[in-house]
Amino acid sequence: MVDHKSVGWKVVVNLHAGSKKCEKDWPKIESLLNEAGFLMDIEFTQRQGHTIEIVQTAIETQNVKHFIIVGGDGTLNEAVNGIFKQNKYKSTDILLGMITVGTGNDWGRMYGMPESYKQQVRILQEAHEFVQDVGVVQYRYDSANNKRYFINIAGMGYDALVAKKTNTMKQKGRGGVLVYLINLVAGLFQYKNTYLDIDADGTAVFSGRVFSMSIGICKYNGGGMMQLPFAIPDDGEFDVTVIRKTTKMTVIKNIKNLYDGSFIKMKEVELFKGKKFSISSTPAHSLYLETDGESLGHSPLDFEVLPKSLRFIVGEKGLAKLRKESLRKEEDF
Repeated sequence: MVDHKSVGWKVVVNLHAGSKKCEKDWPKIESLLNEAGFLMDIEFTQRQGHTIEIVQTAIETQNVKHFIIVGGDGTLNEAVNGIFKQNKYKSTDILLGMITVGTGNDWGRMYGMPESYKQQVRILQEAHEFVQDVGVVQYRYDSANNKRYFINIAGMGYDALVAKKTNTMKQKGRGGVLVYLINLVAGLFQYKNTYLDIDADGTAVFSGRVFSMSIGICKYNGGGMMQLPFAIPDDGEFDVTVIRKTTKMTVIKNIKNLYDGSFIKMKEVELFKGKKFSISSTPAHSLYLETDGESLGHSPLDFEVLPKSLRFIVGEKGLAKLRKESLRKEEDF
């Protein structure tokens, strides 16, 4: 456990997070961090992708190993990618804390993070650590191979379309769960089911038309939708949910069931687990991808899990919740 007063913290702040909610709330957050005695070097993001640069540079040139990210899931995802782009330290040498100010906050939801900034700062003070898995995906963008790390969920097909539409609206200053829900329905009239071939750990497990697919480390995306109900973030495996071709009306009827995970009872749903997944689409390049809410590229896709490869500060209650869920999972399977 780290003594938060004895080390220096790089604080990366995305004022645009939460449709600029962070800009309004930052003075309060900064005051709470100062009162708690954190030694801070604060830097504000200026553009998309800037957090990657800030974190990578801080590690490589300033030997920073302790970070607090103030923003949403996208800002945290960029911080994670900054850690894995640097070559100076092992990823487990770096410690990440988070103050959630985004529109989705799905990573924090996995760990039961409170909404109160005061309680979140207290969690940072107490500094209970959890080492979770990280996913990495190889994808294509403009005919080039690319790589992205993620700590929550990667979505494909319809899920990626909704994320892309939502991100476009965020850039115009419109965000939030309601906007996501609007795009969830509007996207039904644009999306076409995609034919996929899926391999898990070298074995073919699925071929057919797919409406949507999620693969990940944690349970939630889209502002609280439980896409991967059985996910445990340190079990060394991906959880995968595939929703086969279905009707628009079936999707609309089951939107509410996405929030408690009960949609997996649908006959169109299949669940998989594994350490490596390869996904190809017909026609080629027709399957689009998002990770942790960030729109990326397209198929073919190759996923690999990196077991227990990144340290996070989480609340004591969140840790207890994870232990209970892990025991329940063993009983379920």
